[in-house]
Amino acid sequence: MGRLFGTDGARGVAITELTCEMAMQIGRAAALVLTKETKHRAKIFIGKDTRISSDILEAALCAGICSVGAEAVQLGVVPTPAVAYLVRTKGADAGVMISASHNSVEFNGIKLFASTGYKLPDATEAEIEALILDHPEQIQLQSGTAVGAISIYDSAREDYISYLASCVHTDCSGMRVALDCANGSSSTTAESLFTRLGAEVHMLSASPDGTNINKNCGSTHMENLMEYVKTHDCDLGLAFDGDADRCLAVDENGVLVDGDKIIAICAKALQQEGKLKNDTAVVTVMTNLGFFHFAKKHAIDAKATKVGDRYVLEEMLAGGYNIGGEQSGHIIFLDEGNHRRRRTLRHQAHGDPEKIRQGNERAGRRDGNIPAGAVQRHYSGSQKGTLAGGRRDRCPY
Repeated sequence: MGRLFGTDGARGVAITELTCEMAMQIGRAAALVLTKETKHRAKIFIGKDTRISSDILEAALCAGICSVGAEAVQLGVVPTPAVAYLVRTKGADAGVMISASHNSVEFNGIKLFASTGYKLPDATEAEIEALILDHPEQIQLQSGTAVGAISIYDSAREDYISYLASCVHTDCSGMRVALDCANGSSSTTAESLFTRLGAEVHMLSASPDGTNINKNCGSTHMENLMEYVKTHDCDLGLAFDGDADRCLAVDENGVLVDGDKIIAICAKALQQEGKLKNDTAVVTVMTNLGFFHFAKKHAIDAKATKVGDRYVLEEMLAGGYNIGGEQSGHIIFLDEGNHRRRRTLRHQAHGDPEKIRQGNERAGRRDGNIPAGAVQRHYSGSQKGTLAGGRRDRCPY
C-alpha cells in the first residue's frame, strides 16, 4: 500500500482523518497527474455515495480540481461502476468516486479512475502521492479565467441504467427479485433497472438518510435478505454494498451465493459455451480453497492475485482473460455487454448442475474468517431449485 492510497483508494474517518484539506489536495494532484497529456481543458467526473460526509468531500474535491484549471462534473449519487462507465464513454479525462464502500458511515474514501474507466495502477497513485506529500510546491494554482468550472451531469443515472438494461437480452417477467441496496448508491438505480427488465422488485434498505448506509444491511449483512427471500417466495436476492461495486446473491432457498460461487457458476457456463477465454478465471489469494478444487476438476485455470479488484483486472487485461473477481462480490466481465446482474439472472434461469466444493475440515478457508467445516453446503440442485441448479425457466436468456 502507498502512503495515502490503499488497495481501493484513499480511505479514513471522514473530516478528521480524510480531511477536507486532503480531499482538496487529492483533487489538485489527481487533476494534474491524470490530465497532464491533454491539450484541452480537462474534464473530471465525480460520483458519490449516500454518506452524510460525501457532499462535504465532493465540495473539497471540486475546489481542488477547479483550482488547477480542470472542470469538475458532478454525477450525483451513483454506483462506482457508473463512474467507470461514464468516464470511458462520455469523454471524461478522469473520474472520482467518493465512497468508503462497505464501511460504516463515519468512514469515507476517494477512488480514482483513468480516462479508460479503470482504476489507477500503483505507479500512478504513487505519483499523485509524491506530488501531495513530497512536492506540493509543484502544484500550480490558476486564477482568473483559467480556473475550472463546476457543472452537473443531470442524466448520469439514467444513462447508466439504460446502458445496463441494453446489455440484458431477456424478459424477466414473472421473476420475483429482492434487492438489498445497503441504503447506498444502488438505492438510486437498482429498482428502476430491474423493473425495466420486467421483474417484480422487492426493495430492502433503499431509503438512505445520510447516516444509515451499510447499517445492518447490504452485502456485509446478508441475514435479512436471506430470510426475506425465503418468506416472500422470491426467485433471487441480490445485495450490494454502499457504492454498489460488489454484489452477493441469495438463491430461492435463502442460501448465500458469495463471489467465489458466482465466479464458479459463470466461469463454468462460459466454458460450456466455448467463451471462457484461455479457460481461465482470475481470483485472489483470499479465494476459498474449494474454488481451486472446483476449477481443477473442470479444467479451469485459476490464477490468484493479491487482494483488490484492480489487481484482478490488471491480471485479466495482461492475460486476455474475461472473468475474474473476489469472494466479497467484486465480479468482473471483460466481454462487451457482460455484467454481473446479467450473468446471475441467466444462470438463475438455466442453472448449473455442477458442485463447487467449499473445502473440508482440513482445508477450511484461505481467509480464516469462517472456521473449517462451517460452510453451508455444496453447489447442487434441490427439489425447489437454486442458483446453481434451479427449476426456473421463465427468464430465458
